[in-house]
Amino acid sequence: MDFKFANLLGAPYRGGNLILYGEHNLLTPVGNRVNHIDLVQSESITLPFENAVNVSRMAISPNGVLLFSIDAEGRGLLVNVRRRVVLHALRFREKVKAVKFSPDGAFIAVGSGRVVEIWRTPGLKKQFQPFQRHRLFFGCHDVVTCLEWSADSQWLIVGSKDLVVRIFPRDRLLGARPFLLAGHREAPLGAFLRYDDKDAHCINGAYSISRDGALREWKFYPDLDKIYAPYTQGAAGAGLADGADGMAWRGEEEKDEPEEEEMGRHPRWEDEGDDDGGGGKGGGGGGEEVTTAMEVDGKGGKALVEKENDGVKKKWVRQLDKGVERMMGGRWSLVKKHLFNQEANVGSCDYHQGLKLLVVGFSNGIFGLYQLPEFTPIHLLSISREKITSSVFNESGDWLAFGCARLGQLLVWEWRSETYVLKQQGHYFDVNSVAYSGDSQMIATGADDTKLKVWNAASGFCFVTFTEHTMPITAITFVANNNVVLSASLDGTVRAFDLIRYRNFRTFTTPTPTQFASLAADPSGEVVTAGTMDSFQIYVWSMKTGRLLDVLNGHEAPIQGLCFSPTQELLASSSWDSTVRIWDVFEGKGNVETFRHNHDVLAIAYSPDGKQLASSTLDGQIWLWNPIEGQLDGTIDGRRDVAGGRRATDRRTAANSAFGKCFSSLCYSADGIFLLAAGNSKYVCMYDVAERVLLKRFQFTRNRALDGVVDFLNSRKMTDAGPVDLIDDAPSDDDDLELMRKAGPDMDMPGASANAGRPVARVKCVRFAPTGRSWSAATTEGVIVYSQDDNLVFDPIDLDVDVTPEAVKEALRARQVLRALILAMRLNETPLIRLCVESVPVADIPLVVKGVPLTYLTALLRVLAHMLESSPHLEFLLRWCQEVCVAHGRYLQLRSRETMPVMKALQKGIVRLHDDLASACSSNQYLLQYLTSAPARPPVPTPTGDTVTVAGKRPRLLAPNPDPLAV
Repeated sequence: MDFKFANLLGAPYRGGNLILYGEHNLLTPVGNRVNHIDLVQSESITLPFENAVNVSRMAISPNGVLLFSIDAEGRGLLVNVRRRVVLHALRFREKVKAVKFSPDGAFIAVGSGRVVEIWRTPGLKKQFQPFQRHRLFFGCHDVVTCLEWSADSQWLIVGSKDLVVRIFPRDRLLGARPFLLAGHREAPLGAFLRYDDKDAHCINGAYSISRDGALREWKFYPDLDKIYAPYTQGAAGAGLADGADGMAWRGEEEKDEPEEEEMGRHPRWEDEGDDDGGGGKGGGGGGEEVTTAMEVDGKGGKALVEKENDGVKKKWVRQLDKGVERMMGGRWSLVKKHLFNQEANVGSCDYHQGLKLLVVGFSNGIFGLYQLPEFTPIHLLSISREKITSSVFNESGDWLAFGCARLGQLLVWEWRSETYVLKQQGHYFDVNSVAYSGDSQMIATGADDTKLKVWNAASGFCFVTFTEHTMPITAITFVANNNVVLSASLDGTVRAFDLIRYRNFRTFTTPTPTQFASLAADPSGEVVTAGTMDSFQIYVWSMKTGRLLDVLNGHEAPIQGLCFSPTQELLASSSWDSTVRIWDVFEGKGNVETFRHNHDVLAIAYSPDGKQLASSTLDGQIWLWNPIEGQLDGTIDGRRDVAGGRRATDRRTAANSAFGKCFSSLCYSADGIFLLAAGNSKYVCMYDVAERVLLKRFQFTRNRALDGVVDFLNSRKMTDAGPVDLIDDAPSDDDDLELMRKAGPDMDMPGASANAGRPVARVKCVRFAPTGRSWSAATTEGVIVYSQDDNLVFDPIDLDVDVTPEAVKEALRARQVLRALILAMRLNETPLIRLCVESVPVADIPLVVKGVPLTYLTALLRVLAHMLESSPHLEFLLRWCQEVCVAHGRYLQLRSRETMPVMKALQKGIVRLHDDLASACSSNQYLLQYLTSAPARPPVPTPTGDTVTVAGKRPRLLAPNPDPLAV
């Protein structure tokens, strides 16, 4: 029952910016979550936090520790990526289109609506009011579309929909005004500063890319005679004493300030807001203005800073950064204008300062790589059929990451060698079915997009996609040998796919066209059955020959569920005709038993021992049958448990609505103790089969962009034309993904146009892993995987006053390894059991295993399976597994029902290690042959006169941790 969120599979990329950091780490938004992909280890992990709605913009700090994710409604979360915890939250008034950390990591720039906000980066500790606003800029007359920091974090270049690019100073500088770069015909999507080749912090130009496919090159001409000293107001320099920071008073009165016309050809602009938004000293309110020195680090020329003291203006002399001083005066001019000459608009762009490379993604799926300032095209390739919504470089500039929101595509490309690093695409439409392989290493998913994908359960990567089906896939299942996966579709075919050669080796069809809704294969893998939606029949095929063996008739409505008994040669089927029928497929006796219900039967499931059959009906009841005796053992009323939230178009409250108050999928746990149930709701319910009570209810999403998540609707969003969220009042040129989806030609696909384009939170399928340590749910957002949290609950097996961690360590010090192991297993703490296992000498493993009580054998096997996934001591752990099977093999066989989950987990770890070793040995075959055939060298004398044998006798296997508590 102690399950927690582990991963999200099959969720497509639906918009937002991608982030490549640390050379091989990729962050992608998936719904209201953020997915982390390790491009070297090929691992995909979804971070456990959730935003309120879909994530639209992200930014990461230069050191890769802090992640700032902002959703479509302007709610931001600051997350510690390494610890995967949320530190702080911040709400913006308008939608955010651009966000960026400064290169020094001290500030965060956010483009919220028409305002540019600069915030100081909070610390890693939780504190009151962690976000402190540093500055506000109100100069933009339309929505901010892009922003970028200078290399010294002193300047900010901003583009907006008013067709102007502006350059703002981070701090308040005396006489400094923003530079305006006008002349664009459409909104700029990217603006980047250019630096001098000799000085990396000396700004000498800029580039701006507009949506119409034009690149404008700007050049900065400094005017050193018009440089004016910087100053700050209010809190920026409050509390500085006279003569502080090594600056001395000149003692002379300062001349009057120069006129506006003399201040360096800067256009007028609307003044920025204050740090605290109120009056007071330097706050822009009433009273006498007091200016103090601004703290600027760096070396360069002298600058003047004014300070008013006792009514006399004095001058301070201090050092000022060369880059800041140079930008204090001058003008900008348009030098060149380049056209990309593509019959499409620009969708995204990025610029690498070190290599001077520009990558541009277009709306027709083509991207271009250009060398600046020569504007030389290096690559011009097509990678998609739809708009490229995100393009980004990694830190070294060798890899390019692209995202296509409309098709859910992610691609990482190495442009020097022209090879793919990553190419992934999730299920764009709803996932209908999910299945685990027998060893729990693979997860297969089938969806409305007609694709069957197979995922690695450990890494979260999809390693094969089958596209042979032409209509939505309704059901999938694995065959007993784990090398074959079956899928049923609405196109009237059942296909068998080989997971070794990755091909469709057999197709099962019917004499007349039909549509399949359910699928099942017997435990031996010799017989395949499928239930139909239109003819109400069950077709039986031979797996070896592909020949149609039998057609079972008797149901009077669509057949939604098929399941073989794990222990008997019986097939159970459920239908909307309110019956569950038991069929003898192998003997040809047909229908041998019928269980009648009060309402339509939506799903069925057999218990692992075959002694119980669960069925769910339309009224929210779960019926528990004894298939051997043909009797009803009891029922579970789950109508209140599964009741979800209220949809935007519902006229009744969530409590009074009948929608979603039933289960459409059932699944037993590997040991038969728990029963998972889910339906058209945001909840997945877990029941105790023996007590028939609800143990826990999992809410798989809190994304308010989905219908049915909130329990109460906001009456202020209800209008005469309907809910505000469902009214399309955005401009036609808006790039919002939801508008693109509503206008797309694929909205006729099943599950794509539910509730006028707004998806509904629901679960179509739930499955427990054969190991019993995880389960998956096919939801609206993808396949959500939950796994056991070993550190969540303290669950001792046999607790006593003397059973403590100190007693375990004391026994280890006394070399009483068997006693220490038994005490650790009584505490049922995995770290202690692991410590004891690693402390046992190799020669004593058989004796220790024989002395382990049978009550604690399952706990020992569970820890060994866990250690196989992370421990480097392979041969040592295999010796443990071998001795356990030799000493307690008969007990494990007699108690196969209780030990089956942990034995499958052990098999999963051993098979994974076998595959890894086989791959490593096959790729290094000739090196291993050379090492094994190389002659042994003679002993090598040492300076002390001793000899050391370099090659010869095989070293003796030692325990990994012979003395773990030694100081």
